Amino acid sequence: MSLVQILSRCSCRTFQQLVIAKRNRHHPQIKMESLDDRSIDVLENNTERDAQQQQRQFNAVGQQALSVSLSDGGRKTIGNAIYKSIKTVLLTKKFNLLIPFGPLAILVQKQTGQDGWVFILGLLGIMPLAERLSYTTEQLAFHSGPTVGGLLNATFGNATELIISIYALRTGQIRVFKLSLLGSILSNLLFVLGCAFFFGGIVRKKQVFNKGMAVVSSGLLLMMVMGLLFPAFLHDTHTEVQFGMSELNLSRSSSCIMLAAYVVYIIFQLKNLNDLEESQNRENSEDDEEEEAPEITKWESVIWLAITAAAISFLSEYLVDAIEGASLAWGVPVAFITVILLPIGGNTAAVTTSVMFAMKNKLDVSLAVSIGSSTQVSMFLIPFCVVMGWIFGRPVDLNFQLFETATLFMTVLFVAFMLQEGTSNYFKGLMLIFCYLIVSASYFVHKDPLS
Repeated sequence: MSLVQILSRCSCRTFQQLVIAKRNRHHPQIKMESLDDRSIDVLENNTERDAQQQQRQFNAVGQQALSVSLSDGGRKTIGNAIYKSIKTVLLTKKFNLLIPFGPLAILVQKQTGQDGWVFILGLLGIMPLAERLSYTTEQLAFHSGPTVGGLLNATFGNATELIISIYALRTGQIRVFKLSLLGSILSNLLFVLGCAFFFGGIVRKKQVFNKGMAVVSSGLLLMMVMGLLFPAFLHDTHTEVQFGMSELNLSRSSSCIMLAAYVVYIIFQLKNLNDLEESQNRENSEDDEEEEAPEITKWESVIWLAITAAAISFLSEYLVDAIEGASLAWGVPVAFITVILLPIGGNTAAVTTSVMFAMKNKLDVSLAVSIGSSTQVSMFLIPFCVVMGWIFGRPVDLNFQLFETATLFMTVLFVAFMLQEGTSNYFKGLMLIFCYLIVSASYFVHKDPLS
């Protein structure tokens, strides 16, 4: 029973008692049954109208209070959702404490113009942004199913390298574009994969991975080396039919073929995704882990993906522009900064992810992160940028120069030998890391004539 109904009934009874008492006081000889029926009906009707009017007033006040409470509650709900999203994406990991170094790099560049400090601070600031970009991509993949999720991971897996490369191309720094992508491939194949093998081998003496997919990825990497090797040899042997044009035409045609091969490779991966997941579940049946659930919603993932990509795009401009100045300030070759130091920013998430899954005995995921990223850069990003340069009238080719192509060829060949058995241990990981140190030392003493 509502409050208004209770008040109306009480008021009716009270009013009737007052009327009866007054009547009896003036006419004590007349009993209550002698009241005129018509006058009582009129009084009751008036009382009911008063009660209905009071009830309407109470309802209006209640509706107004309810609307105010709902509006306040809605604002509180939206505010709580925003705070929870920010806390989940930005405040849950201590690694995100490096994010303020990005704005600090911009401030240093504006105030002092010291490119050495700008490069260091920008590199520190872009590392957590690249990791968060990978995180939001994975969260969006949770809401998209295995097929679309795999396609999203394949598309945005190297978004940091793509953003840096596009800016370098847009500003005419073609050599920086080539060396940065080359450094990403070398870092993924030697350092990222080496860390996964090493730390996974420390936890478990011997680990097994899907040999078939590793062989397919190695074949694609060798195909990429072939596409880069022939233009370099054609240039250095001076055997071009048309000087300056045969090399460019060969690069463009090879890029189109490599893009077609990569599209077929993606289709092959998506069609065999269920079989690979079933085999991985059989191999890791002893690990009874619960299936992971998304931490943020679908639209939160889209919004954070756009925010992190925009932040990386903005910061990469200062990072790329500071490379030459940092080289002069430190007395270090541009090739060493671009091939060895610059990929650290984009591959931070790859290192942590591959090591984490390797220690959980999920080595196929680690291979997908390291070898898959290298395959994507070599078979998609590089040919894609060559074709885009072709469209916009920029002479971008696949000639990475003989020294750079030789280091890439030896790296791919060594990794292919490491993967042919389908097993890994800590010593294989240590050899891969040592090879990366040799490559780093070689670029430290290499002076790039085109920089």
